[in-house]
Amino acid sequence: MTMASSNAPSGKWWVVLLYGILSIVLGIFFFTSPGLTLVSAVFALGLYWLATGIIGLFDMFQDRTAWGWKLFFSVLGIIAGLLVVSRPLWASLVVPTVYVIVLGVWGITMGSVMLISAFKGAGWGAGIMGALGIFLGLFLLWNPFAAALALPFVLGTFALVGGVINVYMAFKIKGGI
Repeated sequence: MTMASSNAPSGKWWVVLLYGILSIVLGIFFFTSPGLTLVSAVFALGLYWLATGIIGLFDMFQDRTAWGWKLFFSVLGIIAGLLVVSRPLWASLVVPTVYVIVLGVWGITMGSVMLISAFKGAGWGAGIMGALGIFLGLFLLWNPFAAALALPFVLGTFALVGGVINVYMAFKIKGGI
């Protein structure tokens, strides 16, 4: 997750730098204290779901288009948020495991679509990516709990790499690189 872009105003370089530093700190937390950091991140996600669910209910009365879907997703967000906030340790096991299952199903689905496209003439690249997607999807579904245990380290890696890129981009925007 990098915040920097090539057309960012040069006066805002410090925002990109701050984002990069915070990402690096978060990545270090994921590596040095993965359990506590994951519980904290899932708790923050629960607060987010709860808040967006409540805001969605108020929005439903302001804009009545698709009110059925708004009601459904608002109530779902409130229920999920309350479950996560009231049981953060339990949620820190369940949420990443469900996330891994969703990623596994998505990998198999997208891999199958790419593999079919390859047989319809999209080429070897689509076939290889499709087979890889199916393989990774099956791998995640084979033991989703074990894959979920690796999630803090994956998130930490993304945070560290993204943070270093943001720090670099901040100095590039400022004109120092």
